[in-house]
Amino acid sequence: MAKLLEVKEFETIVGNPKYKNKYTCMDEEAFADLLEFIHAFQSNEIESDILDFMRIGYKRNVGETVTFKNNYVGLIQMKRGHQIQILPKIEFAKGEKDETKRVFMKMLRSMKDFPSKVFMNANLKIDRMNLYEIFINMYLQEVRNLVKRGLKSAYVTQEDNLFVYKGKLLIKEHIRNNFAHRERFYVSFDEYQVDRAENRIIKSTLLKLNKITSSAENAKEIRWLLTAFELVEASENYDKDFSKVVIDRNTKAYNSLMKWSKVFLKDKSFTTFSGTESVRALMFPMEKVFEAYVAKNLRKVFSREGWQVSIQNRGYYLFNKLNGENHKRFAIRPDIVVTRNDGNTVILDTKWKNLVDRKNENFGISSADMYQMYAYSKKYKTPGVWLLYPVNSEMRDYEVIEFDSGDGVTVSAFFVDVANIEKSMEDLLNRLKRK
Repeated sequence: MAKLLEVKEFETIVGNPKYKNKYTCMDEEAFADLLEFIHAFQSNEIESDILDFMRIGYKRNVGETVTFKNNYVGLIQMKRGHQIQILPKIEFAKGEKDETKRVFMKMLRSMKDFPSKVFMNANLKIDRMNLYEIFINMYLQEVRNLVKRGLKSAYVTQEDNLFVYKGKLLIKEHIRNNFAHRERFYVSFDEYQVDRAENRIIKSTLLKLNKITSSAENAKEIRWLLTAFELVEASENYDKDFSKVVIDRNTKAYNSLMKWSKVFLKDKSFTTFSGTESVRALMFPMEKVFEAYVAKNLRKVFSREGWQVSIQNRGYYLFNKLNGENHKRFAIRPDIVVTRNDGNTVILDTKWKNLVDRKNENFGISSADMYQMYAYSKKYKTPGVWLLYPVNSEMRDYEVIEFDSGDGVTVSAFFVDVANIEKSMEDLLNRLKRK
């Protein structure tokens, strides 16, 4: 059984057991593996950016430390089986049970590129599973749905030395093999069968997951699913089979499965990070996850009022001329543009950042974000622009923070209750209706 350490954003871990009551502590061997993992990828310029969220530090007497910043969350499995699960810091301040993983899964399914919308097993004990096992379970649910609909078959070209003639006679091979066997025919023919690239990839994925899963429930499901692939050979060349996959109207049921299979078979992540046979990682950028989650639920709530919601709106530039000629430069692309039913526009930008209750420090809002929002207001000719931050215990008493430029631009900061997202979007809608 792999050893799992669960942490949340901003937590610091150490490898010195003397300080296990003060910090989150890994055993010394696992901590050494983690440091080696970080150093190895920091030396790789192509992939080091993914590890900017893990900062190595040093504390006197304690020794080296690793702090997780708020860029990415997910799971890292190191070479000796040790696992670190980094979860988002989600506020549960109204008496709710802490269900961070369940809320996080809802957030992930909001992402356009996340290769699964399936997660229907209410009996699944996700609190007992790490993220990797949860993703395995999601994959298995996708495969089960495919099996219920039926595996796709395809015409596969075969060559064989048969007693009956069919297809096309291969003259050279026929002469070479049947000089003394006139009762045979060496032929090429097409046969309709399930042994096609997509199914070979899925079978290979199931076989690999059967080896690495630590969940009895997942292992049982894998064994059942493999019976549906008895007539399918495992892939002998992943890249070759992936190159044969074409997702169209007839194979759209395979779309998510192919993305998941690439993650599992090739130890890829949903980021620029790529693993090895001994190191696996599934990491997600929380900025994008938060943006997608807010956008999905905002659209759902705002559409009830007939308001139009556009995501990553395009078409505006800071400058429209260069040296007097028409040249659009420096595109601006707000996260969310809302067109009210009265024709007025509202700009909203999401920021996955915890603000602080310190007015003299602008609550932790960056100058760059405010300059960005001011530019949005001017280019879209709207006085109302909003920054959306996740709520935290320090800022829960603030309903809205409002900055007035004095020249017709107002930037408001609104705090999104991630654990109660629809109610939070309804509160935001009511505020905008009063503006």
